[in-house]
Amino acid sequence: MSTTVQKTGPAPAKGPERPARSLADAVFRARELSIGGALVLLILCTWIANPSFLDEQGVEDLLLNSSILVLLAVGQSVVVITRNIDLSVGSVVGLTAFACGDFVSGTDHSAVTVVLLGIALGTACGLVSGLLVSFGRVPALVVTLGMLYVIQGLDYWWAGGEQINAANLPDDLLSLGTGSVLGIPYLPLITAGVLAGTAYYLRCYTGGRELYAIGSNPEAARLAGIPIRRRVLGAYAFSGAVAGFAGALWLARFGTVVADAANGWELTVVSAVVVGGVAITGGVGSVWGAALGAALLTTIGSALVVLKVSSFWQQAITGVLLLAAITTDRIVQRRSTSALRKRRRQ
Repeated sequence: MSTTVQKTGPAPAKGPERPARSLADAVFRARELSIGGALVLLILCTWIANPSFLDEQGVEDLLLNSSILVLLAVGQSVVVITRNIDLSVGSVVGLTAFACGDFVSGTDHSAVTVVLLGIALGTACGLVSGLLVSFGRVPALVVTLGMLYVIQGLDYWWAGGEQINAANLPDDLLSLGTGSVLGIPYLPLITAGVLAGTAYYLRCYTGGRELYAIGSNPEAARLAGIPIRRRVLGAYAFSGAVAGFAGALWLARFGTVVADAANGWELTVVSAVVVGGVAITGGVGSVWGAALGAALLTTIGSALVVLKVSSFWQQAITGVLLLAAITTDRIVQRRSTSALRKRRRQ
């Protein structure tokens, strides 16, 4: 009679990083909730000071003003999750807005054609940055800062001091920026769709979870067989595509576009992402938090205008929030490292 002996390997070790990850996730979830609470409180306080802040036109302005920044924050957060950064998004918006406007001026091209052109141009810019970062192994800060100036120079050369006028744009495109369905403007609906789709991908697809793994521990991700270079390249391509999409929507929203459209927005976008709970060190955070951060920064600007406060304070408040967010990230990182060491000693 034969006896079958089932060979069992050693019991899988419990991930020592789980307590640290739980601590970090809890803190950043708490930050998302606190930002949401601060946003609601800010809106209520401004409304009490000036009831017109939440009238029909005021609510529509809030939604429209925050849509493009939220869209850019979604693309940026995917890059930051991988422990990288993209400082070229503002210049990509400016280039695609002017290029799309120049392409359709005096024609009857559809809004879909303009959007596809913007996405294509943005994706090309993102691929250049992604190739240099992932395969060229050039630091992301250097690459994207260089791309910022290259794209800005190209934009100024292309514009040649001219501007795109709304009178020369197709009505189909302008209606995309001013139209609405059931009283809700198209732009926030489009942004909400991109936000929800990106969040679903990051949470439910292997590729999305691998982005978090890369940001958490690149060396461990490499040993696990994750295609790091390809994932980072994809993150930059996505960020560029979103920025190009935002450029097309910028054209539809404002109609009149000059070469320096969205100039300086790159730091605002990074601030929104970090304030929203996406760790600058990568691996932690969500696009929902980044969207809340973008909405908070936009609402602060709108509230200061309504309250007739100098725009200087918007920049000061943004800087304070960014410093507070980075300090919080650093504290969480230290406590996570300490928790991990204690776990290993046990």
